[in-house]
Amino acid sequence: MITYQLTSMAIGLGLALVILILVRRDHLHGPYALWWIGAATTAAVLGFFPRLFDILAAHLGVSYPPILAVVLGFCMLLVKILTMDLERSRQERLIRRLTQRLAMLEAQAPPVSPVDAPELPPTDSPES
Repeated sequence: MITYQLTSMAIGLGLALVILILVRRDHLHGPYALWWIGAATTAAVLGFFPRLFDILAAHLGVSYPPILAVVLGFCMLLVKILTMDLERSRQERLIRRLTQRLAMLEAQAPPVSPVDAPELPPTDSPES
């Protein structure tokens, strides 16, 4: 095998292993892990079958196959960024609604006198 094939296979398999470990330890959640598993699978498949990429480039009319990888990678990054922005917008909308509900509940709640207020536990902060 050619060196770049071995490198591509190693990167793909290593990335897949790291992603599976992160998912198993609950550091990376399922929907986000699917993107990364797809990237790792693509790197591994192209490492095992590099001619597949040349055939794909020829069918798409790309005369220099390596540039197809750059263009496809850039397109996938744009799609990933778009999905991240959609998720962030959804979360911001949810936080705004929760903040509004909390403000309405606080406005409806009877005032608490300092005598009736629950005592907060002391915090363990290091003293300087």
